[in-house]
Amino acid sequence: MSIFNKAAIFSDETRQFVTPYDPRPGDMVKLSIRIAKDNKCAVALHIAPAYDSCGSSYPMHKTASDDLFDYYAVSVQVLATPIRYYYSVSAENEVFYYNKLGLRHGVDAHYNFRLVPGLSVPEWSKGAVMYQIFTDRFYNGDPSNDVVKHEYSYLGKTATVMNWGDDVANDDYLNNFFGGDIKGIMDKMSYLKDLGVEALYLNPIFVSPSSHKYDTQNYDYIDPHFGVIKEDSGDVLRFERVHNKYATRYMTRTTSKVNLEASNALMIDFIKKAHDHGIKVILDGVFNHCGSFNKWLDVAGFYQRAAIENGNEEIGAYHSEDSPYHNYFLWHEGGEWPGNNHYDGWWANSNTPKLNYEDSPELFNYIIEIGKKWVSPPYNADGWRLDVAADLGRSPDMNHMFWKEFHDAVKKANPSAIILAEHYGDPSAWLNGHEWDTIMNYDAFMEPLTWFLTGVSKHSEESRPHLRGDAMAFEGAMRHHMALLNVHALQSAMNQLSNHDHSRFLTRTSGNTGRLHTVGARAAERDINKNIMMEAVVFQLTWPGAPTIYYGDEAGLTGWTDPDNRRPFPWGKEDQVLLNLHKKMISLRKQYPALRSGSVEFLWTNQNFISFGRWDNKNKIIVAINNSPRPMEVTLPVWKLGISGGYVTEKIITGSDIFRETNRRYFITRGELKITVPMQGTAVLVAG
Repeated sequence: MSIFNKAAIFSDETRQFVTPYDPRPGDMVKLSIRIAKDNKCAVALHIAPAYDSCGSSYPMHKTASDDLFDYYAVSVQVLATPIRYYYSVSAENEVFYYNKLGLRHGVDAHYNFRLVPGLSVPEWSKGAVMYQIFTDRFYNGDPSNDVVKHEYSYLGKTATVMNWGDDVANDDYLNNFFGGDIKGIMDKMSYLKDLGVEALYLNPIFVSPSSHKYDTQNYDYIDPHFGVIKEDSGDVLRFERVHNKYATRYMTRTTSKVNLEASNALMIDFIKKAHDHGIKVILDGVFNHCGSFNKWLDVAGFYQRAAIENGNEEIGAYHSEDSPYHNYFLWHEGGEWPGNNHYDGWWANSNTPKLNYEDSPELFNYIIEIGKKWVSPPYNADGWRLDVAADLGRSPDMNHMFWKEFHDAVKKANPSAIILAEHYGDPSAWLNGHEWDTIMNYDAFMEPLTWFLTGVSKHSEESRPHLRGDAMAFEGAMRHHMALLNVHALQSAMNQLSNHDHSRFLTRTSGNTGRLHTVGARAAERDINKNIMMEAVVFQLTWPGAPTIYYGDEAGLTGWTDPDNRRPFPWGKEDQVLLNLHKKMISLRKQYPALRSGSVEFLWTNQNFISFGRWDNKNKIIVAINNSPRPMEVTLPVWKLGISGGYVTEKIITGSDIFRETNRRYFITRGELKITVPMQGTAVLVAG
C-alpha cells in the first residue's frame, strides 16, 4: 500500500486542469486535480458562492493516469455568474482541502480558485512580451516637431529643450523635452522586432503640454509634438511677455487642424507598421482627469480666443459659468468667474482637474466614444491601459458603471482589444468579465520580487534588509496576491521590473536608497549589481504573465524614481550582456509555450534561493535563482513536474556578470535534479 503523498497534489486554472479553459455561460466544464499514483483517497469538488467556504459538493472520479500521477475529474455546468471552487481529499482518516494556497486542513476562501464564464481577455495578450515606451525619451525621428525653447509656460516654468545625452533635471516632471516622437518609434521598429517584442504600451500620446502627457488637452488627436507639424506660425514667450496669451506658436502647433489631422494620419501609419511587424499597440487612457489646458477648462486661454473669433459659445469652464463644459468639473464654493480656480483637482492638483461623470452625461458618452474611436478603423489600436482606473468617478457605483459601459463599447468595436488597468490592491471587483481584463501587476510581481532580490522598495525610498533573500516571505506574497487574479487576468497581467512611476530596477540592485534631488544622478549608477539584474530578467521572462520591459531596461539604463526613471534611451551605448540576455530569454519564451500559459509550481525555496517549474503537456522547464553571495548546490524535486528519469538540458546560466548558453545535460535520479547554481546567478533547464 503506497504512502499518501501530500506533495503530489496539484491543480490550477490552466488548460491542464480546466476544460474548456475559457467557458461560456451554459458550458459543461471539466475540473481536474492531480493525486500521486495509486494513492487511495476520496476526492470532491466544492463550488463556493462568493467568499463562503461551503457550497455544492461533487464527487470526483479517476479519469486518467500516467507514470507518476492519477487525475480525478468531474464536469459541472457554469452559468453567467463567476464561481469560486476548491477540492477536498480524504485519505488516511484525514480530510485535506486544496485551493490556490495549496493543501491545508481548512479552507481559506480568499484562496479559492476562480472561474469567470464569458471572459473576453484576448488570447494574444496571455504571456505576450510587452515593451513600454515613454515617447519623449525613446528616439527622435523628426526634429521638425520638437518643442521650441520658451514655446509656452506651464505651472510657472517655460518649455525647456534638452540634448539627448543630458541628465534629467531635478524638476523635470513636465516641461523638459528631449524630442522623442512617433516617427522615432517607427524608425526603431526593426530593433523592437529583433528584441522579440510582441506588444507596445505607449505612455500618453494625445495633445498635452507636458512630456508625460497625463494631463490631456485633447483626446481626439495625437500631439503634433509627437506627430506632424505643418503649420508652424506664431511667437514663443519672451522675458517681458511670459503669459500664455503670447504663446501663439504653441496655439498654432496644438490647435491647427492641419497639424492635428496630419498627426492622426501618422498614427494610422505607425500602428499599421507595428502590425506589419507582428507587434500590437496599447494606448494609455487618462480618463479620471484631464489637463488644465483642455478646452473644457482652458486655463491657459488657448481656445478662448478662437471661440470668441468664431462666434461660438464653447468657452472653457474656467472663464465662464455658462460654459457648456461647466458640469464636466466639480466646483467648490468661494470661486468667481471669470478665472474660477475653485474646481476639483485630482489629488488637489490644479493642472489635473478631476472629471465629473456624475453630473455630465455628455462627458460620460464622449469618453466612451474616445474608447471606441482609437481601437476602431482607421486607427486599430489593440487596447487601453487605464490610468488610475479605480479613482474614476466619485463613488464605486459610478466607477463600475463607467467601466462596464467602456468595456462593452470597446469590445464591440474591437473584440480582440485588451483593457488593462493601473491598480494597487485587490482588483477582484473589476475582474468580473465586464470591466477590466487585467492589471499592471505591482502586488503580485514588482513589489515582492524587488524586496526579495534587492531589499529596497520599488521607489528606492525604503530599505528592508530582512526581506532581501527571504524566500518564505516572497512565496507567501506571490501566492497571496496571485490568488486575487483569475488565470486569464494572471496570464495577461503586466509584469514589470521598472516603469515611469518607479525607480529603475538596475538602480535598485545596489540596495541603496535615494531620490534625484537628494543624492543626484550619478548615485543611481553606483554599486549596481548586474548579476541581480539578470536574476530579475530570468524570473520576469519565465514567470506567468505578460513580461513588460520598460524602454532601456534591456540596455542597462539606471535612474531613481520619477523624473530620473525617464532618462533618454542610450542608443549606441547599450549594455550588450543585458541586451543579449533579454533576446535569448524572449526567444526561449517563444520556443516553449509552457512559459506563456503553462502551470507554475514552486519546487524548493530557502534563504536567498527560489526554484519553480513551468509545464504543460509538451514542455517542462525548471528555473533556479540563487540570490546569495556564494554558489549553492541543491536537489530539486522535479518529479512534481512529471519528470521521473532521463535528463534535463541546461539552456541558460547567469552569474559573474555574464550569461552562457551551455546545453549541458543533467541526469535525473528518482525524480530529483542535483545542480549547483552560481552565486547571484540563475539556471534555466528544459526536460529532454
